[in-house]
Amino acid sequence: MSPWKPIINRAFTPEAFDSYCRLLRWSAWRPQFIVLHNTGTPTLAERPRGFTPQAIDNLVTYYRDQLGWSAGPHLFVDDRQITVFTPLTTPGVHAPSWNTVSLGVEMLGNYSTEDFHRGRGLHVHRNAVAAIATLSVVLALDSSTMRLHHEDPQTTHRDCPGAQVVKLDFIREVHQRLLHLPQC
Repeated sequence: MSPWKPIINRAFTPEAFDSYCRLLRWSAWRPQFIVLHNTGTPTLAERPRGFTPQAIDNLVTYYRDQLGWSAGPHLFVDDRQITVFTPLTTPGVHAPSWNTVSLGVEMLGNYSTEDFHRGRGLHVHRNAVAAIATLSVVLALDSSTMRLHHEDPQTTHRDCPGAQVVKLDFIREVHQRLLHLPQC
């Protein structure tokens, strides 16, 4: 496999993430769509402080040293922030069929067992909607092309991002958010 891509490891509010993305230039690689994931493990309960710097370092060790991957997903979203992991302007590793053509957005939680519509799960949900809306505007992507990880024909993660994540509802929320973002 290719050498490990250094990570960005910068956390943003939705508003700061929007500003950050508008400064990026996609010259060597341009994704065609976004793939939504959930961590499953760790759960929200297992990460009460979300994706701390130590948790992000642990993810590097996991992807690079244990799995032997060259990168990981592009974003890790929790109830407090949106963390850029793999540089957004390069391919990541997150969905076997789509690594070379998509951005991977990983949400903290297990949305088959944890609530995606209340409490911390709702905050993760909102931050993920904001991140995908921003990426859709900046890359001029049709947000309706977003895919769920379990739709990848080559994945073994048949429950990702969880039963509570309803694709059409999520896309509808992204469309609503797009109404409030300036276009590029």
